[in-house]
Amino acid sequence: MRLMRCGDTGYLAEFSDLDAVRRVYAALARNPPAGTVDLVPAARTLLVRFDPAVADPARLAEVLRATEPDGAAAAAGGLVRIPVRYDGADLADVATHTGLSVREVVDAHTGVEWTVAFGGFAPGFAYLVDGDPRLEVPRRPESRTRVPAGAVGLAGSFSGIYPRASPGGWQLIGRTELTLWDVERDPPALLTPGTRVRFVERRG
Repeated sequence: MRLMRCGDTGYLAEFSDLDAVRRVYAALARNPPAGTVDLVPAARTLLVRFDPAVADPARLAEVLRATEPDGAAAAAGGLVRIPVRYDGADLADVATHTGLSVREVVDAHTGVEWTVAFGGFAPGFAYLVDGDPRLEVPRRPESRTRVPAGAVGLAGSFSGIYPRASPGGWQLIGRTELTLWDVERDPPALLTPGTRVRFVERRG
């Protein structure tokens, strides 16, 4: 872990890979150091925000460096079921990329529990991991100028759901009607780090 100050109220911890981020995040989420205000994981970093009126920065740094990664990171959160119509524009391309049939792509996507590793790109967008390794596909050669809200996609080893209409380059395999981001909800994001996700095929 490489630990750096981030302003007067935070530390940014840098790791070698996403797995290390997830395991340290899980450990700190279960037992947050005194004065911790927020934990924000990303692909290779973890931002720890703290209240300087409560936490001693030097002591907090010692605690962070001594944190033992949690081996149970993947099972840290509750379960959210996402109903999906698998009619995405890139579904056939994903089948070609993976060597699977369209039916097998859908079965692979719905056949395992995914986990939210971190959020980013847009409010409410979650990067989901722990999926079927057969579904690892590249991003599209060219991004679309507009991807509709609720579109379910794949890119690399991740799956994700677009919370609002926006440009995007992920391979689209389906769509959901669930609201991913709602400022009237607490928390606003439906999918937060550590949450387990199960995709459920919606027919008709």
